[in-house]
Amino acid sequence: MIQKESRLLRIGILGCGPIAQIAHFDACRKARNAELYAICDLADDLRQKMAAIHEPRTAYRSYDEMLADPQVAAVVLGVADQYHVPLALKAIAAGKHVLLEKPLGVNIEECEQLRAAVHASKLTLQVGNNRRFDPGIAFAQKFIREEIGQLIALKAWYCDSTHRYTMTDNLQPIVRQSANAKRPEGNPKADKRRYFLLTHASHLLDTARFFGGEIVSVRARLSEKCGAFTWFIEVEYASGALGHLDLTIPVRGDFEEGFQIYGEHGSVKGQVFLPWYHKASVVECFSEKDRQFHRPLGEDAHTYKLQIEGFADSILHGKPQHGANVDDGVAAMRALVAVARSVERGDAVKLAEAIGAV
Repeated sequence: MIQKESRLLRIGILGCGPIAQIAHFDACRKARNAELYAICDLADDLRQKMAAIHEPRTAYRSYDEMLADPQVAAVVLGVADQYHVPLALKAIAAGKHVLLEKPLGVNIEECEQLRAAVHASKLTLQVGNNRRFDPGIAFAQKFIREEIGQLIALKAWYCDSTHRYTMTDNLQPIVRQSANAKRPEGNPKADKRRYFLLTHASHLLDTARFFGGEIVSVRARLSEKCGAFTWFIEVEYASGALGHLDLTIPVRGDFEEGFQIYGEHGSVKGQVFLPWYHKASVVECFSEKDRQFHRPLGEDAHTYKLQIEGFADSILHGKPQHGANVDDGVAAMRALVAVARSVERGDAVKLAEAIGAV
């Protein structure tokens, strides 16, 4: 039985496509402090099916009409990357808090524009880097912040599998499609370099920043071989720590995501699973202070639900944002663009000098 708090954040979800069906509808319905108040989609057939299944209080065909509803306090944007910033700007202008899928946008300049609007509004914007709400990752970040002392080095990897969709098709609900759904022009997945960086490297780089702090520069190499794309990325942190990131898509084997971190007073290692298992990452933190390993259970690892709850806590109760905020989103976009430029130029690129799109 789901126990709801007395005060709930009334959320409207824009987009009834795959990510909403797979994650956001369920997350809002199960969150202790949120209500799936409204859904919105231009595709009448899809909207009506989702309204029948998830039973929001109301459903809109028009985004403007949903934004005009005074009962909607916040919106979740589960739409294509190209639409993130324009639709978030409309929500901010309408006085709504925003949770939008990662990445924040598709180029640095539009992300900076959104950041200025968010800071001027005093509203909450959260980027959907749900890995931050994995109990193991959250435990590791707290250990790094409180126990490890100076960071020495970080290694992290994200390796999608050739068999990933066989796994996820069994884990996820059957996604309903509509011929009337709004889609961006062309095929965003056709340019695999760009698509993999925006979709997968956005997770990897946010986790690297979540653990290690601000990134100053990156030096990246890309190999395209046997249908696989591999980015090896050297990272220089503002703290002076060094990092190495490995993004490989796809690997012939299991999905792999993990990290190893070395610090002044301890070390951390972790194995992360596909989020659809709702299984906490296996994390071990070693402390020199007591010469013991520390490992959390993480019994609740529905990261999409937990990110909604964190979002709502920030808005309803003024709690600090655990999720990625607009500044984190801009920094991640700068890192993504810097990786793309570094591959093209063959040398290191400072994030502060990065411009344009991936």
